[in-house]
Amino acid sequence: MPMTDQKTHQLIRPANSSIDAKAIRLVSAAVLAAALLCGSPAYAVNKDMVQLQTQIQQLQDAVARLQQSNDERMGVMKDLIQQSADSVNRMGVTLDSLHKQMQAQQEAQTGKIDQVSGQIQSLNDSVDEIKARIGSLQKLLQDVQGQQQSINANMQNQPQPGGGGSPAPATAAPEAPPAPAPIVRKGKPTANVPLAADPAPSGGAGSGVPPADDLYKTALGDYMAAKYALAASEFGDVVKNYPDNPLSGNAYYYQAEIDYRGGRYAAAIKAYDSVLGQYPDSNKVPVAHLHKGMALVALNQKDAGVREFRTLIQRYPNSPEAMQARSKLSGMGVTVTPKQHD
Repeated sequence: MPMTDQKTHQLIRPANSSIDAKAIRLVSAAVLAAALLCGSPAYAVNKDMVQLQTQIQQLQDAVARLQQSNDERMGVMKDLIQQSADSVNRMGVTLDSLHKQMQAQQEAQTGKIDQVSGQIQSLNDSVDEIKARIGSLQKLLQDVQGQQQSINANMQNQPQPGGGGSPAPATAAPEAPPAPAPIVRKGKPTANVPLAADPAPSGGAGSGVPPADDLYKTALGDYMAAKYALAASEFGDVVKNYPDNPLSGNAYYYQAEIDYRGGRYAAAIKAYDSVLGQYPDSNKVPVAHLHKGMALVALNQKDAGVREFRTLIQRYPNSPEAMQARSKLSGMGVTVTPKQHD
C-alpha cells in the first residue's frame, strides 16, 4: 500500500470510531429511555399488585379469624341452647308433676265438698222431716187445748151445789165434748217420735185428703227409705193438692232428685225449674241451681250448665252449693267470672 493510503486510512478510523461511540451512546440512551418509559408503569403495576395481594391476604386472615370466632360463639350458643332445653325439659317435668298434684288435690277437695254437700242435704232433709212432725204435733196440741177449753166451759156451766140459796138459773143441757179425732198413722214411724192425728184438711184440698204436712212427711219417709217410685207419686200428691203450700217446693225438688238419680235429666231440669220459678223463697233454691247445672252438663249442654253455676255463685256466693259450683267450673277449665249488677 502506498504511504499516502495508509495515512489516509489511519485518519479515517478515529473519525469512524468516534461516530460509533456516539451511536452507541445514543442507542444506549434510547434504550435506557425506553427502558425508563416502559419500566416505570410496570413498576407501578407491580407495586399495586403487591398492595392488593397484601390487602387480600389481610382480608383472608380477617375472614379466617371471624370464622374461628363465629365457630367459637356458635359452640357457646349450642351449649347455652342445650342447657336451656334441659332446663325447659326439667321445668316441663316439674309442671306436669305440679299439675298432677293439683289435679289430685282438686279431686280430693271435690270429693270432700261433695261429701259435705251430701251431709248438708241429708241434714236439710232431716230438718224438713222434723218440721213436718213439729207441725203435726202443734196441730195435735191445739186440738187438745181446744178440747180442754170446751170441757172447762162445760164444767163452768154446771149448777153449783149449795144449801138454801136461790137456785141457779136454768140453763140448757151442756153439750158433750167433741170426740177426739181418730189417729191415723201415716209414713214411716220413727223411734220415740209419736205419730200425730190427722187434722181437718185445709188449703184447698178436697175432703178426705190428708193434710199437706202428713202427705209430705209420708213421701219424705219413703224417699229416705229409697222407695223412689212410691215417693215420687206421693210428692206428686202434695203438689197436686197443695200447690200454694211451701212444702210443694220441696216436693218438686225431691221429684227432680228422683229423676236425676234415674238418669232422666230432662225431667229433672223441668222439676228444678218449677222450684226456681214458683218457689223462689224455698230453702231448696241453691241446691236446685247446682243440680240443674249438673243435669245440663250431663246432657252435653255445657254453656247452659256454666250459666247455671254462675247464677248460683252470683245469687248465693257464700253457700256450700256455690263452693261446689266453683269446684265444678274449675274442673271444667272454666274461669269463675259471674256477672256483676250495676
